[in-house]
Amino acid sequence: MTRHHEPGVLTGISLLLPITLTTMAIVLLTPIIPDLMAHYATVPNHEYWVPMILTLPSLCVALLCPLAGIMGDWFGRRRLLLAAFLLYAVVGVMPVFLTDLTHILISRMGVGIAEALIYVLSTTMIGDYYKGASRDKWLAAQTAFASMSALLFFNLGGILGEGGWRTPFWAYASALVMFALVWKFTWEPHGEPSGDDTPDDAAKAAPHNRSWEGFPWGTMAMIVAITIYGSVFFYTVQIQAPSGLAELGLHSPAERGFLTSIASIGVPLGTFFYSRMASRLAVGRLLLIEFALLAVGFMLMAKSGSVTGFLAGCLVNQVGAGLLLPTLLVWSMSILKFEFRGRGVGFWQSAFAFGQFLSPLVVTFAGRHTGGLLGAFSILSVAALGGVVVALIASRASHGKNGEMAHG
Repeated sequence: MTRHHEPGVLTGISLLLPITLTTMAIVLLTPIIPDLMAHYATVPNHEYWVPMILTLPSLCVALLCPLAGIMGDWFGRRRLLLAAFLLYAVVGVMPVFLTDLTHILISRMGVGIAEALIYVLSTTMIGDYYKGASRDKWLAAQTAFASMSALLFFNLGGILGEGGWRTPFWAYASALVMFALVWKFTWEPHGEPSGDDTPDDAAKAAPHNRSWEGFPWGTMAMIVAITIYGSVFFYTVQIQAPSGLAELGLHSPAERGFLTSIASIGVPLGTFFYSRMASRLAVGRLLLIEFALLAVGFMLMAKSGSVTGFLAGCLVNQVGAGLLLPTLLVWSMSILKFEFRGRGVGFWQSAFAFGQFLSPLVVTFAGRHTGGLLGAFSILSVAALGGVVVALIASRASHGKNGEMAHG
């Protein structure tokens, strides 16, 4: 960026709001899935195809985030992000007018393509504009904002769904608001000037960055592996808590959903704690605390035997999850130069999405071998304790390469 551009609060907000679009892609439509199942009941294998309306965008994100990062490094971030908002709005609203289930699924693939671009580019631009503690704050805010918006969209989807299953798809047009904000309050980011370059020289340089020279392959691979591992834990409570409450005798779906949403407040609470402690603690120590909280939470969920104890475990677990996500994201951002930042963020986002995909599979596998969901939580507790060992390795690796790396 040049000396004529200084990112302010409105710049940060304009890049923070797009994270809600990645949440909207799934959560908004959850309440209308039974209506879609009924509407397409005559379609062969509809019980498999209809749920893919939810999962296809996530699969696209897991597969396409690295490509989105490559494109951002080559073509520039802002112009692609603006184009992605337009694509998201168009293909997101299309099911309002489509009747064929296949055509709807194709439109959902388009949503996934747009979502991958939005997810990677908005996060990358935060890393481009902000430095130090300010960057940590905005990246951590993404986690809290995504979690809180999920609660909003779940209720909004139910309200809009009262007008028919097509009505919630109109909400995808809100991407046009994001387009306007990014258009107004951002600019094409550029690398820092070097040598005899002035800031204006850097601003005029083409963004065509495709060299991998200097890319921190070893550290990035370690962060990606820990992210996949941690993402499995991150999504477990959000996906499995209602089923766990059902096993404990809570039969009301509305009550299970409400109590799960209350426990999920632990995620933004964890990000708040992160903002207070990250600048004083190294990566390894943060990971030790986070995996320990995840392990304690899972054990409480497995062994409490009561709804109150189970929810207490969920809350502890989600605080750990809320700490974990910004830790990994900020760590990855700290090792990425402007020239390949898009690609690095793409790898990280893909890893996080892949963990989301794996989470229910891992829990189901563990449950089948331990007699049920509560037994699976015990296994996950032990696995999270294994994350403490991972944290020690990460701490030693970061200390060996960069000194005892602290956030901020």
